[in-house]
Amino acid sequence: MPDSAPFPTGTPVAVLTTEPLDRLLDYRAPEGGCAVGSFVEVPLGPRKVLGVVWGAGQGFDTARLRSVIRCLDVPPMREEMQHFLQRAADYTLSPLSAMLRLATRAPGLMNPPHMRRLYALGQGQPERMTPARARVIAVLREHGGLPFTLGELADLAGVSPGVVKGLVKAGAVVEVAAPRDTAYPPLDHARPGKPLSADQRAAAQAICAGVRKGGYGTWLLKGVTGSGKTEVYLEAVATCLRAGRQALVLLPEIALTSEFLKRVEARFGARAAEWHSGVTMTERRRLWRMVGAGGAQLVVGARSALFLPFRDLGLIVVDEEHDPSYKQEDGVHYHARDMAVLRASIAGAQVVLASATPSLESWANAQAGKYHRLDLEERFGVAELPQIDAIDLRAYPPERGRWISEPLQQAVDQRLQAGEQALLFLNRRGYAPLTVCRACGHQIGCDHCDARMVEHRFQNRLMCHQCGETKPIPQSCPSCGAEDRLAPVGPGVERLAEEAEALFPDARIAILSSDLAASARAMKARVEEIASGKADVIIGTQIVAKGHNFPLLTLVGVIDADLGLQGGDLRAGERTFQLMRQVAGRAGRADRKGLALIQTHQPDHPVIKAILSGDDEGFWRAEAAQRQAAGMPPFGRLAGIILSGPDLAVLSDLANHMVRNTAPLRAIGAQLFGPAPAPIARIRGRHRIRLLVKAAKGVALQDALSRWRAQFRLPANIRLVIDIDPQSFY
Repeated sequence: MPDSAPFPTGTPVAVLTTEPLDRLLDYRAPEGGCAVGSFVEVPLGPRKVLGVVWGAGQGFDTARLRSVIRCLDVPPMREEMQHFLQRAADYTLSPLSAMLRLATRAPGLMNPPHMRRLYALGQGQPERMTPARARVIAVLREHGGLPFTLGELADLAGVSPGVVKGLVKAGAVVEVAAPRDTAYPPLDHARPGKPLSADQRAAAQAICAGVRKGGYGTWLLKGVTGSGKTEVYLEAVATCLRAGRQALVLLPEIALTSEFLKRVEARFGARAAEWHSGVTMTERRRLWRMVGAGGAQLVVGARSALFLPFRDLGLIVVDEEHDPSYKQEDGVHYHARDMAVLRASIAGAQVVLASATPSLESWANAQAGKYHRLDLEERFGVAELPQIDAIDLRAYPPERGRWISEPLQQAVDQRLQAGEQALLFLNRRGYAPLTVCRACGHQIGCDHCDARMVEHRFQNRLMCHQCGETKPIPQSCPSCGAEDRLAPVGPGVERLAEEAEALFPDARIAILSSDLAASARAMKARVEEIASGKADVIIGTQIVAKGHNFPLLTLVGVIDADLGLQGGDLRAGERTFQLMRQVAGRAGRADRKGLALIQTHQPDHPVIKAILSGDDEGFWRAEAAQRQAAGMPPFGRLAGIILSGPDLAVLSDLANHMVRNTAPLRAIGAQLFGPAPAPIARIRGRHRIRLLVKAAKGVALQDALSRWRAQFRLPANIRLVIDIDPQSFY
């Protein structure tokens, strides 16, 4: 890494900007000089852009260089962070400028600090309470009294700014002047946590010892659902804070943050800082600045929180580490679990990977001794693990046009009579995945993608789940014009809810699906309502498997356990096993015995048998043996390559040319498969051709791919994307 000594005024410096350029740019240091890592504003053509001083100038004529406009009033990027961004760029084969964009995703970084007017909850009460005024007060209370700018508060409450100002006059809202960015309230690491079981205490002591010792280490915390993994790693967070270092907890789903933040506040006496897409722009800027200045001790966030400028990061927790949502599938293709391990190794921090059903990658690393493994085998307190049984749909087929078998219906009825909750799980959004004309057989597809449109009957729309395009549900067939001949095929959660309403007419039905929540706040409110008992039957997609605690839920019914086993996905068995076990684990979380019933046409399938038997280790050993024999991850390397463009003929010619020139790949013994149309061969009007590179585990795959890619000049309208360690193959 470059020397961190300051550069005097006029000295040539190399600046990395956030613009999509493939090189550093030379400038002259501004008045007063600058240092490596300084965040700067620089001219680029007629614009002013954000950049970071990356090192000394590259030897261009100083007289011809433009000057850095100014250094920003923020802590400089640490050498450790520069190293992390460079390593991440090299691993993912991404431009370094794209990594810098990930590390500066906060608005207004180039704006100078100043005072601002904020609006917080007051003590007064308006003489007349209107629905609009009530919404403003509810938003402020929901966010713990945190102040907002006028525009943000009005937007969140869905009112005009005048409503907020009217509440100021009434004293119900107060207007305060405050610095734009302030430190977060300190967390009390000395507050006692919950009593721990013997297993929890042993696991917490081991991780805490690693945190106190300092340096890098990774722990795989494997615990059955309800075993108290969160309390274990919160002890590690307390130890990290006690040492004066910062901690980061990654969660796979925004809807989980509310419940988790309440637990953090109960444990440490103050709220942690939040970082995800549901956080206001004001808070994002504040958090970015405070993390770098040491004014935020604990951050709870989504995968992008890994790129925040921590001053002294001592602990990273990746909760539900197996979750597919940790893989970024657009822009920079990275896996947050792997990047967490990389960042911790550079920062000298400990990593906790927590899951009831670990990824095979983490399981194999623990088996190989790269990670320390800790197991929690029992649920905390009086709660027992649920019983898991299969319903053979060959023996108990539902009626035509129905998807709930008679044994499952009877089990739901029993729970309803006992005043308990039942969950019916189907990992399909919408009403039906396919709409077909009974007259001509036409299947309604997206105009811009090679994908079928999904009916969302509650919204009276058809939607493409690839590009987001929607259209009204037609009354006649777009192909043959026949009226009243369009029929939905297959179930989604909306159709399942319709069936549940017919079978259980007195039950309160609730649907948990990401597309039916207008915002993260709405999803959080829906989850809290269900947890408080305001629903009897829950119809849910995979979002229900992500750590929610429903105390009254004693029955889980999986509608179609075979759904994830279809197709040739490398991880189909692993993901089905994880999802089914996670969903089943929602049952019986309190003092009530749980039951999970899995509907399947394949009760003898190895994955289904492993789920029923509870033999997790047997499943991982068998899965690992199959992958190792085939040289597949984690025992081999894969890189997915997608070529996309508007002209299929030009795209095909280029793909074939690239396949004929594979000397750099052959030099490391790699195999190149393809070209072939991608499973979804057209998205947003662009044709897609897929190639797959397979290599041995220890080879320099990224270097070979870089040299292979450098051979070709791509037309401006063709895009090449390389995905190292792909998790999906669409």
